[in-house]
Amino acid sequence: MLAVLIADSVLLAALELLYLPLRFDGFLLPDLDGFPLPLTAVVAALTMPWLVSVAGTLSTRLSVAAAPLLVWLLCIGVFGLAGPGGDIVLVQDWRALLLLAGGSLPAAMALGARRG
Repeated sequence: MLAVLIADSVLLAALELLYLPLRFDGFLLPDLDGFPLPLTAVVAALTMPWLVSVAGTLSTRLSVAAAPLLVWLLCIGVFGLAGPGGDIVLVQDWRALLLLAGGSLPAAMALGARRG
């Protein structure tokens, strides 16, 4: 079960990075002068605490509960900074910070609640 949760973390990190530059540009979404839509930060804020809490039910060890969060952070770093073909997939603006904060802070709170 832990392997499935870790695989989910990897998949979520990849998808969240790929859809992070989503904008209201008139192509896929309505045209609002290219206003950014950081929807993946919301997805990360909802899914990462859930993955951590489910992993926490598998064992009393802190490393088991923290595994999805640590793998997610590692994948964000590796996929975002050394993406396919050496491209930097992690956009260099406030959306990247929002993704990191939205994924890691609620998950760290869930980890602390699980520990307590």
